[in-house]
Amino acid sequence: MGESFIRMSSIAHLIARAQQVVARTLRKLPEEIRILAHPLPVSYQDRPDDDIGEGEFESDTLGLFVGDHHGIEAGVGNSVPPQIFLFLENIYDEAEGDPARFDEEVRITYLHELGHYLGWDEGQVRARDL
Repeated sequence: MGESFIRMSSIAHLIARAQQVVARTLRKLPEEIRILAHPLPVSYQDRPDDDIGEGEFESDTLGLFVGDHHGIEAGVGNSVPPQIFLFLENIYDEAEGDPARFDEEVRITYLHELGHYLGWDEGQVRARDL
């Protein structure tokens, strides 16, 4: 399975797989969090580009939340709408091409960035093992 995953790891394949993982993860969230998470867009990219974070993030970043966290009125803080970016080639590299590890890294990265949307800082996200 690992070899076929490596051979088929085009960005389109990684996006489809990551979308399935995020959908499955979303369905398993407690209802009060799922209601908040459901409308939050998730963008799937190969790697961060220069426009994201204006070079502020490492090239091997796995995910990123941008925009205002939940509860902040739109347009009060950031000028971009809230959304999560998942950088799939970086996640694939982190998983060393292993499909099960890729799925787990997508799940953890999505939940980590969702935590930021919910207003949790890095310490609060880590305290929840995300």
